[in-house]
Amino acid sequence: MPETSDAFLDRALDVARGAALAAGELIARHFARGVQVEIKADDTPVTIADREAEDTIRHLLGRAFPDHAILGEERGRTGTSEFLWLVDPLDGTKSFVRGMPFFSTQIALMHRGELVLGVSHACVYGETMWARRGGGAFLDGKRVHVADTRELRDAVLSLGNIKSLTKNGRRWNALGALIREVNRVRGYGDFAHYHLLARGALDIVIESDVNILDIAALAVIVREAGGIFTDLQGAEPTLETTSVLAAATAELHSEVRRRLLET
Repeated sequence: MPETSDAFLDRALDVARGAALAAGELIARHFARGVQVEIKADDTPVTIADREAEDTIRHLLGRAFPDHAILGEERGRTGTSEFLWLVDPLDGTKSFVRGMPFFSTQIALMHRGELVLGVSHACVYGETMWARRGGGAFLDGKRVHVADTRELRDAVLSLGNIKSLTKNGRRWNALGALIREVNRVRGYGDFAHYHLLARGALDIVIESDVNILDIAALAVIVREAGGIFTDLQGAEPTLETTSVLAAATAELHSEVRRRLLET
């Protein structure tokens, strides 16, 4: 079959969903009994759950697609291929170790630099979303779509990791003005606000401090749900992406981008 035919992507998506569910079962067991926490060189936490989940995902992806490359949060990159799996086995480790259910398993596939499928499995929260290029977005088997919100005064905005945004006073002030104009402001964070965006429960997500493993799968899901997903400058997600501007409609995305970039 062609390299990225619908049939191939459907098969790859099935494998990714199976890997995410297997990792989620392992993570849920560790969450229930508690684990010791180590601090990595970048001052972020890691646990045995992170490592075992990634190993499980790597095994299942490697068995199905032995010629594909994998880039994982804990084990780095292995293999050389035009197909690259992006794996964050336990996105939200800080929540995990503090007993909050806002963590997930993120698996995406990139082909020649284009994100073509994604799975976001939040085992304790109780949601799984997935999408593949041209196939729509799904929540636990039900197709979902973003809201049709076009005006800021009607929009719900969710803010995630935005520490670096505070370093630019003019841009920070622009965000403040935006907050005053939208209908509501929340801070769901991690996978949660992207799930809510994709199923029409909120309208805008802004983050300035992410990495591609955090958001690759979610980018595919939001786009296949009909939304717009770029970085804060409006660029397509790449391996170097560190920020997000995601919106339900082109009108909202354009207006928020204009306001933040004019500062």
